Amino acid sequence: MSKAFASQADLEDKKITFEQLSPHCWAYTAEGDPNSGVIIGDDFIMVSDATATPAMARDLIQQIRKVSDKPIKYVLLTHYHAVRVLGASAYFAEGATEIIASQGTLELIRERGAQDMQSEMERFPRLFRGADSVPGLTWPSMVIGGGDPTKGEVPGKLSINLGGVVVQIWSPGHGHTRGDTIAWVEEEKVLFSGDLVEYEAGVYTGDAQLEEWPATLEALRALKPEFIVPGRGEAMKGNADVNKALDYTKRWVTTLFQAGKEAAAAGMDLKAAMAHTRQSMDPVFGHVFIYEHCLPFDVSRAYDEASGIKNPRIWTAERDMEMWKSLQG
Repeated sequence: MSKAFASQADLEDKKITFEQLSPHCWAYTAEGDPNSGVIIGDDFIMVSDATATPAMARDLIQQIRKVSDKPIKYVLLTHYHAVRVLGASAYFAEGATEIIASQGTLELIRERGAQDMQSEMERFPRLFRGADSVPGLTWPSMVIGGGDPTKGEVPGKLSINLGGVVVQIWSPGHGHTRGDTIAWVEEEKVLFSGDLVEYEAGVYTGDAQLEEWPATLEALRALKPEFIVPGRGEAMKGNADVNKALDYTKRWVTTLFQAGKEAAAAGMDLKAAMAHTRQSMDPVFGHVFIYEHCLPFDVSRAYDEASGIKNPRIWTAERDMEMWKSLQG
């Protein structure tokens, strides 16, 4: 029997948790749905990952307003995926004047943002309820340039003082995408990783740089965070639990890519590569949220990268369905 496409059968609302991690940092999580982070200063507020729609963003804003009436001046896009960025317009009414992204993320929006928006709306109908409130693509107003850490260059870094708390923003390396950007509150040891890190949830790698990703995770580990808000999964508290999330993500990425390399070397077709990958992935990860959604996209990307396709191919709604019918039909 074929499986329902992506997350089209996932229609049950998740329980929202809005919890304080440190004097200025909060986590907005929802049982494996995409997370957001909030940093509340004496003068301004920053939101890391804007949610999928303005309607969804208004729920996060409602949570913020229970604890602060300061302007939500800054919205950080940790990467370009629609489910993370299309809610950004809701923050303008709350004082937002700057939408921050890396140069890599800006390039990806230009290259494939429109296709990704259509693709993700088809994949996640529950998250995109109220999609008619989305005014279009989200474009950054503040872009972080600078060197590419994957080439040994020093990345550009932005430091923003929200009043009583400084947030450092930079790209630690390629991974979930080639534009991944983090927010780091050094004084409180809180890391907002976006989808570079997940915990007990599917790790989507359809647009990933799998070879570089483990080194990027080690760069995050070197910060020695005491708290992390991952892209999906619960906020982790204490360095030992932060390392659990880093290890979880690293194991997913390395296990997946190793299977992709083995499949490509053996000359398997994509369907055979899927079956081969399941042998190593299912026993470890088969129980986690959105596993069956992520795996076909992940296998496709791992097989491509192992075959020498360094820049991920663009996912369109049409390519999504063709691949799904082949691998999950």
